[in-house]
Amino acid sequence: RPGVCLVVSGPGFLHAIGGMANATMNCWPLIVIGGSSDRNQETMGAFQEFPQVEAGRLYNKLSVRPSSLEVIPAVIEKAVRTSIYGRPGSCYIDIPGDFVNLQVNKSSVKYVECCPPPPVSTAEHSAVSEAAFIIAHSKQPLLIVGKGAAYSHAENNIRKLVDLCGLPFLPTPMAKGVVPDNHPNCVAAARSMALQHADVIILLGARLNWILHFGLPPRFRQDAKFIQVDICADELGNNVRPAAILLGDLNAVTKQLLEEFSERPFKYPSHSEWWKRLREKIMSNEERSKGLALQKSLPMNYYTAFHHIRELIPKDCILVSEGANTMDIGRTMLPNYYPRQRLDAGTFGTMGVGLGFAIAAAMVAKDQTPEKRVVCVEGDSAFGFSGMEVETICRYNLPILIIILNNNGIYTGLDADAWKEVLKSGDPATCVPPASLLPNSHYEEIMSAFGGKGYFVKTPEELQNALKASLSDKQTPSLINVMIDPHSERKKQEFPWLTRSSL
Repeated sequence: RPGVCLVVSGPGFLHAIGGMANATMNCWPLIVIGGSSDRNQETMGAFQEFPQVEAGRLYNKLSVRPSSLEVIPAVIEKAVRTSIYGRPGSCYIDIPGDFVNLQVNKSSVKYVECCPPPPVSTAEHSAVSEAAFIIAHSKQPLLIVGKGAAYSHAENNIRKLVDLCGLPFLPTPMAKGVVPDNHPNCVAAARSMALQHADVIILLGARLNWILHFGLPPRFRQDAKFIQVDICADELGNNVRPAAILLGDLNAVTKQLLEEFSERPFKYPSHSEWWKRLREKIMSNEERSKGLALQKSLPMNYYTAFHHIRELIPKDCILVSEGANTMDIGRTMLPNYYPRQRLDAGTFGTMGVGLGFAIAAAMVAKDQTPEKRVVCVEGDSAFGFSGMEVETICRYNLPILIIILNNNGIYTGLDADAWKEVLKSGDPATCVPPASLLPNSHYEEIMSAFGGKGYFVKTPEELQNALKASLSDKQTPSLINVMIDPHSERKKQEFPWLTRSSL
């Protein structure tokens, strides 16, 4: 079902553009209803006058102004239908100010029934057979699970497919948990190697965009065969020519593949050379991460902080994450065991969404699963975009746990001593590196100012104590400000030129 956002005209609409674009890029159903200036004042310089319908077309699946009061129900029905049919996205409806006080005869209103749920489409049988044949004859297969699979609630069928065929799989960021991250076939810890050497890649609701390096070398083999499963025909064939195309609903198409493999059984051998190489790489990378996580030096590094966070947060919590290294490393260090339990900066790489996402998730959890905790893990820069939403969290008494990994900057920062040395050079506006933030900022005091609980921690012991106290209190919002080494970064990657990816 679509979410609905009501905004005022002019600047209100403009501030919503980022959200509309984010929803459309991430394939989330959204309806934005915006006020606008009176129709008889157009071109006259009306208060907050702006060409909103025209501007909205770039960011929405539908951007429309009802021609009269009588057609509003039909326009709303079309917006709901457009937002959820096919690939989901945002729709904008413009309501002129003079509509507010207009009156019409009730009998003239064109009432329509709400649209039925989206139709479930299946792939052509021949395409399913062709895809199954390619998979069965692969030597180094890889299944990539995208957030389209999470959206279509395809987790049960995908788990059956992974187990039935013995396929290694890799989740994209917001598909984590469709198959649990601790499943033995998950090769996320060997991501680079899996992408680079797979000869057959099955895309389940995952797009070959920047997150998957467009499906191109050197991240992928030149001769890699792609099997694309997607609900959107326009997506099929983007950047690479697929060996097989399965157009349809992810859950329905995965069921078709299961039926095909039930008739023609296939099980990829667990003792294959491909699995041996993947497991060796997984073990090697996990050992490196473990070594970093268990370091005793202070300040802590990312891996040490995430190690203690992972040990204590509930397995079924809703994880919200944004930031640069914070989000990158957190994706690998904080596992997901259930689908649709992780929100991050997404396909659009939108920073500043974390606290808003956490508030929305907490409001849903409050009504549907009151015992479920929302944990929002933020970089210090990311928190700065929307930090005052802490007031909203406290106003509604939402027991959100915010954890800030504070390295005094974006990617890297300066410690207090280095900051003092830099200031000796003159005006901070000209001598401080633009990616550096004020050292040792006490963000936790923002939470305390509004009645929540704030913690400033520097050691693993302090972090553990703060986590235990925050999680044991199910009524009060908390913020843990975790000071880490300003020079802590990701472990070295096989492709250094890709380490600045924000997702």
